Amino acid sequence: MTTNLTVDDVTSNDPFGEEASATALLRFATAGSVDDGKSTLVGRLLHDSKSVLADQLEAVERVSLGRGQAAPDLALLTDGLRAEREQGITIDVAYRYFATARRRFILADTPGHVQYTRNMVTGASTAELAVVLVDARNGVVEQTRRHAAVAALLRVPHVVLAVNKMDLVDYAEPVFAAIAAEFTAYAASLGIGDIVAVPISALAGDNVVEPSAHMDWYGGPTLLEHLETVPVGSDPSGEPARFPVQYVIRPQSEQHPDYRGYAGQLASGVLRTGDTVTVLPSGHTTTIAGIDALGRETDIAWAPQSVTVRLTEDIDVSRGDLIASGPTAAPTKDVVATVSHLHERPLRAGDKVLLKHTTRTVRALVKEISYRIDIDTLEQRSGAEGLSVNDIGRVVLRTSEPLALDGYTQNRRTGSFLLIDPADGTTLTAGMAGESFRTVAAPAAEEDWV
Repeated sequence: MTTNLTVDDVTSNDPFGEEASATALLRFATAGSVDDGKSTLVGRLLHDSKSVLADQLEAVERVSLGRGQAAPDLALLTDGLRAEREQGITIDVAYRYFATARRRFILADTPGHVQYTRNMVTGASTAELAVVLVDARNGVVEQTRRHAAVAALLRVPHVVLAVNKMDLVDYAEPVFAAIAAEFTAYAASLGIGDIVAVPISALAGDNVVEPSAHMDWYGGPTLLEHLETVPVGSDPSGEPARFPVQYVIRPQSEQHPDYRGYAGQLASGVLRTGDTVTVLPSGHTTTIAGIDALGRETDIAWAPQSVTVRLTEDIDVSRGDLIASGPTAAPTKDVVATVSHLHERPLRAGDKVLLKHTTRTVRALVKEISYRIDIDTLEQRSGAEGLSVNDIGRVVLRTSEPLALDGYTQNRRTGSFLLIDPADGTTLTAGMAGESFRTVAAPAAEEDWV
């Protein structure tokens, strides 16, 4: 008998206890251009939701007073690097953990400078929601479109447009309406389905946690209200099971002389004792004999639990193999993917790299760079000799061993991979298998990009 699991079922078995399971968890990222006020917004969100410790606030007040500022500079709550405080910009991804009575949050405050766009890929890769800030005085700029494109590329389900600094445009509704219409049209062209626009002033606190008295024309939720109520998670039983094997457990003890278990974290879906599964890339089919979690045997496991799976047949399974149920893609050595290049060293056709997919790492060759994507127009610029840092493009790879890659649009965990420098282990590129980004072909009369 098949039983559907809900998010409530999952959180009710949270190993962190009843208090942690009382609220759902939302992972979200903030992004925007330089000086749009991301760090101030995050500081305001933490401050007004009572998520700042007293000693942290006192330290910020001391620094602000030393600078001659009458009010505390809330951006200092997130800009932790010395270079960030000196330059007044965000450089690294700052993670913050906080909670309200309705939900727990993991926040990734990502840099706004074009030089650090790659850091947004890191911060938003696991996010379920992205908050894109826009300065009401400047409107939608190139970096705004770039961040929206990255959110679409990473398949972030929900996007919030926070039109900041409304106090500097006299809280004018037409200014907000024009920016919201332009951004919504662009985001929709990228394939982003859920877009909510909120007019705010992070400095003054308007519509961040408390409703604004200056914008009575706005009838929507505050930013925090939306974060607390946006749907998160999904029914794991509606997804195919994917279990990357991290480690083979053979205790060789007298109590369990024949024990063979495969440990890992369930990437998606549900596994049950008795389920028929396929081990990839070998293609062997078997059934689940048992599941061990937290030192106890259980009949069921769901993503993202870490468990040990036992199989009925003694077949060859090792680290990097994928135990799967449901529809699976045929393992292949030919990988076509959309990628975001993260390193200063360009990625070029002919480069030899390592490809890391879940727990499996194989050698790979960059056979072709099909095109680079123009973020402004979403056009495909063919003829590129390589991808530079922050570029998004299409590549064709050939791997030394077959990989069981899902399409990224179907599974963010098993459809993603990294390209690594085999010489020093540096991460070069983040990849999304299959067709994961809406683009348009460049006009025929236009010269190829070089």
